[in-house]
Amino acid sequence: MRFLVIEGNIGVGKTTLAKMLAQDLNAKFITEQFDDNPFLPKFYKDKDRYAFPLELSFLANRYTQVKQEIMSPDLSRPQFVADYHFSKTAVFARHTLNSDEYQLFRQIYDIVSDGIPNPDLYVFLHAETPRLLENIKMRGRDYEQGITAGYLRKVQEGYISHLKQVDTFPVLMVDISQIDFVKNLEHYQLLKNIISKSDYKLGINRVILS
Repeated sequence: MRFLVIEGNIGVGKTTLAKMLAQDLNAKFITEQFDDNPFLPKFYKDKDRYAFPLELSFLANRYTQVKQEIMSPDLSRPQFVADYHFSKTAVFARHTLNSDEYQLFRQIYDIVSDGIPNPDLYVFLHAETPRLLENIKMRGRDYEQGITAGYLRKVQEGYISHLKQVDTFPVLMVDISQIDFVKNLEHYQLLKNIISKSDYKLGINRVILS
């Protein structure tokens, strides 16, 4: 598996899992660069005003990172594990932008997304909303503390709607509500073994872990 993507809602643990898998596989770890985005804290305070510049900045940053990290091969580490997929840009934009802004954004997105490589496997981690809120609170990012359960549910719906349309690569939707792969090594190994399988069909495949 050359290109593995770990995705999911805010606070689900995608970055933690991607980092653990990259280390085990001796793969190159690619993490989304968002801490330095000046629009993100502003967006959480005033979504209507800052949604469009935020989504454009994410589009530019993600495209640049994918081009540099994935489309330019590193012979010493031919495998990649990323904690986001480029299509995340369109998923969030559809939720945060008004219709006119989204139509303009989508035109730009369709241009720059042409040629972006598909992952060999796209893993979508699912956890219940209360657990997401608990994780968000525990990691303590100030600008995230105002995130509501309703917002997380809308993000989840956006992902599901998008993934239902995928037919060019396999998507593995894993419900991790009943496990803790960070604190329990057996849970991590179970999740890793599920991800390592290579017989998933194109489109959505579902697994519930307990």
